Amino acid sequence: MTDKKPNILLIWGDDIGITNLSCYSDGLMGYRTPNIDRIANEGMRFTDSYGQQSCTAGRSCFITGQSPYRTGLTKVGMPGADKGIQPEDPTIAELLKPLGYATGQFGKNHLGDRNKYLPTARGFDEFFGNLYHLNAEEEPEHVDYPPEADFPNFKALFGPRGMIHSWATDEDDPTEHPRWGRVGKQRIEELGPLTRKRMETCDVEFVDATQDFIKRAHADDKPFFAWLNTTWMHFRVHPPAHVLGQAGRWQSEYHDVMVEHDKHVGRVLDLLDELGIADNTIVMYATDNGPHMNTWPDGAMTPFRNEKNSNWEGAYRIPMLVRWPAEIKAGSVSNEIISLEDWLPTLLAAAGEPEIGAKLKEGHQVGDTTYKVHLDGYNFLPHFTGEEAKGPRQGFFYFSDDGDLVSLRYDNWKVVFAEQRMAGTVQIWAEPFVFLRIPKIFNLRTDPYERADITSNTYWDWMIDRAYMIYAAQFVVQQFLSSFLEFPPRMKAASFSIDQVMAKMEDALSNN
Repeated sequence: MTDKKPNILLIWGDDIGITNLSCYSDGLMGYRTPNIDRIANEGMRFTDSYGQQSCTAGRSCFITGQSPYRTGLTKVGMPGADKGIQPEDPTIAELLKPLGYATGQFGKNHLGDRNKYLPTARGFDEFFGNLYHLNAEEEPEHVDYPPEADFPNFKALFGPRGMIHSWATDEDDPTEHPRWGRVGKQRIEELGPLTRKRMETCDVEFVDATQDFIKRAHADDKPFFAWLNTTWMHFRVHPPAHVLGQAGRWQSEYHDVMVEHDKHVGRVLDLLDELGIADNTIVMYATDNGPHMNTWPDGAMTPFRNEKNSNWEGAYRIPMLVRWPAEIKAGSVSNEIISLEDWLPTLLAAAGEPEIGAKLKEGHQVGDTTYKVHLDGYNFLPHFTGEEAKGPRQGFFYFSDDGDLVSLRYDNWKVVFAEQRMAGTVQIWAEPFVFLRIPKIFNLRTDPYERADITSNTYWDWMIDRAYMIYAAQFVVQQFLSSFLEFPPRMKAASFSIDQVMAKMEDALSNN
């Protein structure tokens, strides 16, 4: 490996499905994504790559290297909620800073909107972006949004924060905002709401800011860690007029915007070529979770069963690509199980810190802070470089946004403890999971799309003959849960309902 630390560029779409990228579907959807395909053709493409079941869970497990159950960040963050990465949990950015990296995050964050949760409070030198999914950002423009006369201060109390540009500083600002909290060691510019009109072009702003950050880091001769999170393709997509029709006839606006999203990726890749740094820059393309298909045609596609927020593969399987010309063989395809949690130890290893998992488990000092955490991710660097044919991950734990363990994968085998029986529509988010008295078993090599229990005449006989897999699953779960004795969950999963509000009220009453 080269002695010079690699640059790291992460490019994430939002809610993009595997089928939406032509490196996976070969143009099946009537358009192609040549720039994203470049990453696959010049690097490695994964077939068994896992995100999480929704946005905040996927982003948190990536940046912390921990299961969302361990951090408590399984639920989509809502405006004003006191939910975010806790100070005890280090981020990739915080761990890369001592290694000399310039760190910047641009675009969608969705890891908490209070000041203490902003990226510039968690290891990033600079942040420019928005804090929620697009449909939450546009709520104040809805025709029925409560006006001031009918509900005084409704927007101030419950509305989204708006776009942010912030920088980490050495000075501690004691200014306290009534809703967003103490500023702390950062400088924050409030840039106003992300309106429907600005949604047409905000991703261009984020790409521009990413390019500017890369240029500055390169001029300073510093390795960089840049995380570009586009708002596309989360619903609702608001395409500018000039992109309409570019996907071809009888297509959809969603496809037109996918083509434009691919062009945005191309702009950043082209900059690496122009600066002459592509060879030693790790480029990773992914998304946070499976597709939100219930908004079709303003929604992504996947061949896997069901969609975002369920227990099925369609909720968790994501596109994942990585390119590092100096180290990764072009055109590689990996069938190894890999998840977003694996990127923290992998990127730290690439940056020269291969034992970060062991160090954090014992207690690892970064600046004035000692972090003692259990990483749930594995170092995939030897697999990336071809040193190891097999990846280090043997399975995957599927947690719902309520924090329940609904499924387990181990090698070929998936055991389903609880299932979402809604086949589609937004009712997937409303209906409860059904916890099974006897778990279902699937072989994800012979039945990767989990259809056997629906279509096969012999599924139940097949499953009964393999009931011993349930015992094996119980053993694997027990091993995993044993790590929580020393490293318990940081907090309880959030709720969309009023159960936590009622619990707080009951607790307050019982203490009086």
